[in-house]
Amino acid sequence: MRKEIFGCILIGIGLLLTACNGNTYSRLRDKEDKLIANYISRNNLQIVTEEPGIDHVWGEKEFYKVKGYDNFYFHLISRGDSVRYDTINATQIDTIDLKIIANDKIIARYKRWALTENADTTSYWTTLDQAYPAEFHYMNTSECEIIAWHEAIRLMKYPDSQCEIIVPSKLGESNAQDSVTPYVYILKIKVKQ
Repeated sequence: MRKEIFGCILIGIGLLLTACNGNTYSRLRDKEDKLIANYISRNNLQIVTEEPGIDHVWGEKEFYKVKGYDNFYFHLISRGDSVRYDTINATQIDTIDLKIIANDKIIARYKRWALTENADTTSYWTTLDQAYPAEFHYMNTSECEIIAWHEAIRLMKYPDSQCEIIVPSKLGESNAQDSVTPYVYILKIKVKQ
C-alpha cells in the first residue's frame, strides 16, 4: 500500500513539474505572436484587412491579413497570366481562363526564413539549390501539409505568380508546428500541364 501511495505521489509531482514548465504551448504561441508583431514592426509592413481586388497595385510593404487565420499575412509580388489566347482559325480566337482550380498539379519554388533578426535562409529557388521543385495537387493537404501555401495559391489565383507570406506555425510544416516556429516564405508557382 505504501508503494502505491509513494508511486502516486511521484506521478503527481511529475505532473506538477510538467505543468509548471515555462514552455507550455500557450506560452510558446504568445511568444510566436510577439515575434510576428515584432517582424511586422521591424520591417515597417503596412497591414490591410480587406482582401485587395484583382486589379489592385500592391505597395512594396503592403500585406493582407488573411481573414479566418491568426497572424497569416499575404503580399502579392507578381500575378501571372490570367488568360491564354488560342487561335482556332483566322477569324476566331478562343480565350482560356487559367485560374488555378482544385487538384491542379502545382510546381513550387520557395525561399524560407525564420522571423528572428539575421535568420538563415533556406532556399529551394533554383536547380542549384534543389534539383527538383516541390510538386503537389492544389487543395490536397496529404501531399502538401502547409495550409498557408494552399491559401496563398487561392489568393495568387494564376500560374506564374509569386508572393511573400508570413506563416504562423499552425499553418506550416509539421516541424514548424511542433517547435511553434513561424516562417516567411517567398513562393513562386507554376501549373504542370
